[in-house]
Amino acid sequence: MGAALFYHLTGRPLEATAPVLLAKALEQGWRVAVRGRDRARLEWLDEALWMGPEDSFLPHGIEGGPQDALQPILLCEGVPANDPKGLMCFDGAEVSAEEIERFERVWILFDGRDSVAVERARGQWRALTGAGCKAQYWSEDQGRWEKKAES
Repeated sequence: MGAALFYHLTGRPLEATAPVLLAKALEQGWRVAVRGRDRARLEWLDEALWMGPEDSFLPHGIEGGPQDALQPILLCEGVPANDPKGLMCFDGAEVSAEEIERFERVWILFDGRDSVAVERARGQWRALTGAGCKAQYWSEDQGRWEKKAES
C-alpha cells in the first residue's frame, strides 16, 4: 500500500527538488515515472535534468521513444510504460486513488508561490484522503523538509 507525499515548494524550485527525490528512488532500485500536464513542461524538465552536475546524472527519457519500457526515469503525461514503483506528479498532474495504492510512493510537487497550484494540491489532498489513501504533507522550513501533516 502506497502513500502520497505532497511537497509544498517554497524555497527550492521543482528543478532543484525533483532530482534529489528521484536520486533517492533510484538508490532504492526503483523505476520512476514523472507525470506532467503538457509536453512543453516535460521537455523543460528533461533539459533541467540534463543540465545538472555531471557526477549526479539521472538516467531518464521522455515518453515516445523506443526505450520507454527500459527507462529508469520516464517523463510522461499519461500511463507510464516503464513499470515504475514510484510516480512523481508536478504542475497539477492528476493521480488517482488506485494509483496511490499501486505505487510504492507517489510524490506530488506543487509551487507554493502559485495560488492556483496550492488550491489544486489542496483539492488533490481532499480527494485522495477522502478515498482512504495515506498522505503526508511536507513543507520546506529554513532549507529543510519537515512533515507538517499526515492522514
